[in-house]
Amino acid sequence: MLVVPEDSPIRKPEDLEGKRIATEGVGITRRYLAERGIHAEVEFSWGATEVKVPDLVDAIVDVTETGSSIKANRLRIVDTLLTSFPHFYANPVAAADPWKKEKMERIALLLKAALGARGKVGLKMNLPIARLPELLEKLPSLRRPTISSLSEEGWVAVETVIDEIVVRDIIPELKRLGAEGIIEYPLNKIVP
Repeated sequence: MLVVPEDSPIRKPEDLEGKRIATEGVGITRRYLAERGIHAEVEFSWGATEVKVPDLVDAIVDVTETGSSIKANRLRIVDTLLTSFPHFYANPVAAADPWKKEKMERIALLLKAALGARGKVGLKMNLPIARLPELLEKLPSLRRPTISSLSEEGWVAVETVIDEIVVRDIIPELKRLGAEGIIEYPLNKIVP
C-alpha cells in the first residue's frame, strides 16, 4: 500500500514527484513509480515504516494485511501497488519422501487455515435463553453457533464465526434481541 499521513496534500500517485518514500519493498516501489513516470527518492526502511511519516519521509509503501497499523498511525492509503496470496509448491521428488510429504501437508494445512480465516471474525455474546430461537434464525454462521449455559439462570453464551462484512449490520440486531457483552475478535486460522 502507498500510504501518507491523513493530512498530507498527496492525493494521487503523481503527487509523489520529487518526494521521499520509505519502504521494505524498494524494487516493487521503484517499478511502480517508473511505470507511471514519477521521479521520487526511494529508501529502504528497516521496519516500523509507518512511524516515519511525516517527519522523515513524505510517504511509505508498506505491506499490510488488515490495515490496522495504518489506521492506528493516522495514515491514509493513496494506492495499492499489488495484492498477493500465498502459494505452496513442492518438488515431486521431495513430495515422494514420506517424512517430507508429512511436513509439507502440515504446512499446507496451516496455510489453508490462514486463508480460510480471511474475511471472517469470531463473535461472542450473552443472550436471554428465551430469545435463542429467534437469534438462531437470524445469525449467519460457519456451521452452527456454540451455545453454552451461563451460571445465571435463563441466560446462554453464544459463539460463532461469521463473515466480517456482516458484523456491522448484525450487531444492532443482536442488541435488539437482548444480547449483551458482544465481542468481535479477529481470527488467525480456521482449520477445516
